[in-house]
Amino acid sequence: MNSEQRQLIKRFLDVLLRRGKIIIACLLLGVALGLAQYLTMPKVYQCTSMIKYQRQRVNPTAMSPDDVRTRVEDVVDTLGEQILSRTNLGDIIKHFDLYPGMRKRFPLEDVVDNMRKKYIKIKLLKGGNIFRLAYEGTDPEKVLQVTNTLAANFIEKNLRVRQAQASETSSYVNDELRMAKEGLDKKELVMRDYKLKYYNEMPAQKANNVNRLNALQQQYQNNQESSHELERTRLLVQEQISLRQELLGRSLAGAAAAGSTGSSLSPEGLDNIEQVRLRLQSLKARYTAAHPEVKRLKRILRDLEKQQHAKSGEGGSHPFDPQIEELHNQLNDLKFNLARLAKERLALAKEIKKYERWIAKTPVREAEWSALTRDYEQLNRYYQRLVTQSLHAESALSLEKQLKGSQFEIIEPAHFPEKPFKPDFLRIMLMAVGAGLGVGGALAFGLEFLSTSFKDPQDLESYLGLPIICAVPDIRTRKESIKRKIWQLAWYVVLFLAIGGIVLATAHFWNQGKIVL
Repeated sequence: MNSEQRQLIKRFLDVLLRRGKIIIACLLLGVALGLAQYLTMPKVYQCTSMIKYQRQRVNPTAMSPDDVRTRVEDVVDTLGEQILSRTNLGDIIKHFDLYPGMRKRFPLEDVVDNMRKKYIKIKLLKGGNIFRLAYEGTDPEKVLQVTNTLAANFIEKNLRVRQAQASETSSYVNDELRMAKEGLDKKELVMRDYKLKYYNEMPAQKANNVNRLNALQQQYQNNQESSHELERTRLLVQEQISLRQELLGRSLAGAAAAGSTGSSLSPEGLDNIEQVRLRLQSLKARYTAAHPEVKRLKRILRDLEKQQHAKSGEGGSHPFDPQIEELHNQLNDLKFNLARLAKERLALAKEIKKYERWIAKTPVREAEWSALTRDYEQLNRYYQRLVTQSLHAESALSLEKQLKGSQFEIIEPAHFPEKPFKPDFLRIMLMAVGAGLGVGGALAFGLEFLSTSFKDPQDLESYLGLPIICAVPDIRTRKESIKRKIWQLAWYVVLFLAIGGIVLATAHFWNQGKIVL
């Protein structure tokens, strides 16, 4: 520490010694004012109640600590608004006759707002599942009753709100589930009707339709080949019949030429209808219908046909030329088969067109079915989600009715306050001491700053610019010394009385219970 620092400290100490009475007086005045302030301030009592969030007893690990804290905050905010509502606090104020003076001067709404903002505190503690409910007032008995009432209302409101929420949630989810089920049933009915109506055009049937179409086209091709083959066979048979008839006609023509010389064709020689027909055709090719031989053969043909009809019951007639008869039978079979194949070909063509139409419609049905299934899947997912929510809602409602759900529990009820919460005696007195010392010090240094006298030889040397060779001490006369001693005695008496008065007053009010540490 150098000389300048020592000189500065010496000056501060000199100031404190010279102005010490001012500082002490301000200190005592501050203490007295602090004591008076404490005694005049109304005594405020506080009661607190600790409430814990009790997690549900069934599946208690379903919520993480962060979820618990978030849920507690939400519930405290929600229920706090209901408990601190105007109606609820107004009923409490009227029931316990709180703030009678304020109620005379202000409307009830202002009294409720003042009570809510200044005298009720709800604070969530660090753990996250416990919060503290506090109430302040001037009457300790009423403070206790109001605090317990608020805590009880909190528990009761929570139970009613949770049961109401569980019931409303269950009802809402069930209504949504019912509507979703109706929509899902309607969509299933639409899909069923659509599938029944367009079953053969659905994408799932495309492979079968293609395979069936290929098989039908192959059958159609085989049918055409068979028809062509039968048509060629029919032409061959007809050609054989024509050749056979031509040969038979030639033989009959030779017989007719021989008979024209004198012999005639008797009906007995023409006992075969086919023979007569062939002979008649041969004559028609050479003669007119008025030729006698043509007329005679026509007459014979009619007689033979009558005889054939008459003998049909006895076994019929025998063909004259078995080969021609067999060829005619083959021709009839060929015609029948050709007609059958033509009919089958028409049916196959119709079937081919039908399958081609189904295959052509498949992309359209695929797009429409995709839209239907997409809507159905969305409805089904929504329905399944509602089913899960419905189960949860029913479970929550059952838990709430059995009081096994998450709820609040008072773990520390309010106790009667033994001493006031405010004002704090030590805090006020420390503030008074600090204020007194601060004011006294400021006043002392202020007076020292305003003083024009020289307190130190160095100050005089620096001011005059001349060296000081000696300092004459303060020499008082006997009268001045006596007067100074009287003033000092008076000061000490006043100081003693002031300190004693403060101490006695403090002890007196302490004994009366007006001062509480």
